[in-house]
Amino acid sequence: MTQQMEQKNKKNHKEHRDELAELFAEAQRHLEAGKELAGKDGALQPLLKKLLEASLEGEIDAHLKSEGNSNRRNGKGNKTVKTQYGKVELDTPRDRQSSFEPILVPKRQRTLGASIDNKILGLYSMGMSYRDIGAHVEETYGIELSQGMLTAITDQIWEEVEAWRTRPLEELYPCLWLDAMVFKVREEGRIVKKAVYMALARTMEGQKELLGFYMGEAESAKFWMRVLSDLQERGVQDILICCIDNLSGFVEAVNAVYPETDVQLCLIHQLRNSLKFVSWQDRKAVAKDLRKVYSGVDEQAALVELDRFEAKWGKKYRPIVKSWRKNWPELATMFNYTAGIRTMIYTTNTIEGFHRQIRKVTKTKGAFSSERALVKLLFLAQMRISQSWTRVPNTWRKTKIELVINYEERIKRYYHY
Repeated sequence: MTQQMEQKNKKNHKEHRDELAELFAEAQRHLEAGKELAGKDGALQPLLKKLLEASLEGEIDAHLKSEGNSNRRNGKGNKTVKTQYGKVELDTPRDRQSSFEPILVPKRQRTLGASIDNKILGLYSMGMSYRDIGAHVEETYGIELSQGMLTAITDQIWEEVEAWRTRPLEELYPCLWLDAMVFKVREEGRIVKKAVYMALARTMEGQKELLGFYMGEAESAKFWMRVLSDLQERGVQDILICCIDNLSGFVEAVNAVYPETDVQLCLIHQLRNSLKFVSWQDRKAVAKDLRKVYSGVDEQAALVELDRFEAKWGKKYRPIVKSWRKNWPELATMFNYTAGIRTMIYTTNTIEGFHRQIRKVTKTKGAFSSERALVKLLFLAQMRISQSWTRVPNTWRKTKIELVINYEERIKRYYHY
């Protein structure tokens, strides 16, 4: 019996070799006749069809063997696959239990190989439109893809998006930056503005990590509280320092969820808001005197400069002095640290730099077709951007030591060093 099977296998292998040899010969004849490699009647199309079908046959044989006697073949189906050599009509094997999942040409996939899909996702993550992606794929691979097919390909990542947005987070982050971006989205036949709430952190190992982004309406402290509550539900128990702008109610929102967190207001935002009250001829002098305030060696020196500023400009620009006095507890948080941490937290530049990279991707978009389209692009863009976040700042070891000294008991709750 074994000898008969060996003879049968040898016969099948010989038939396959002879058939492949004939296909190669046919391809050579086509080329000699001046036909193209690619295209509907291209020289390689019959060979590719045979190779793909042979691979599918091998896959189903292995699948049925693994299932023993519980499953059988159930004829063949028909499927058109787009390749760089043109469309290929395939006879695809089926099984009775419909449990066969081809690897080479998966069910519902209409393009050959994951490399093309990955290329499409990569182009989409860089902000290219479906029209431009389609033109690029057609020029490069000779494959025509409709907008519907391109949408289906980018939709393949949706489960990954949802998994990323709900993934568990670390219990402790030493620094968190919060800021929002605004995008235009088509919704029910009209264009509306959507605020995307971004939460960017630095881990105890010194690496940046985007904890999440959240879709909302106009930026508000109330929604920021929802963002912080979501981070808490995903495992974030403590944040040492949180850096924010001076949106009304923002400090209270942070303190409501993380009462132990030290809040640092962005000094650059404070300065910009202050200069709104200043006449053009005074702007340079006022900015110079305010710089003396936040450049002080310590909080006492900074307060001395603030008193001098008030004596000089207080009558003319009372709202500026009032704003600095009111926000001083959160503006002065940075004076609790040495220059290394102070430089890291006194502005929201860290997250604004990330926003600039996102804007490079989205700048060509007048309005997104849907909120889902915006989320897909933001996810792919941040995945690409975060690949460069593996490098840890050279000063992080010193920064970490200072954090441990300042927050030893809190860090020990969650982090062993």
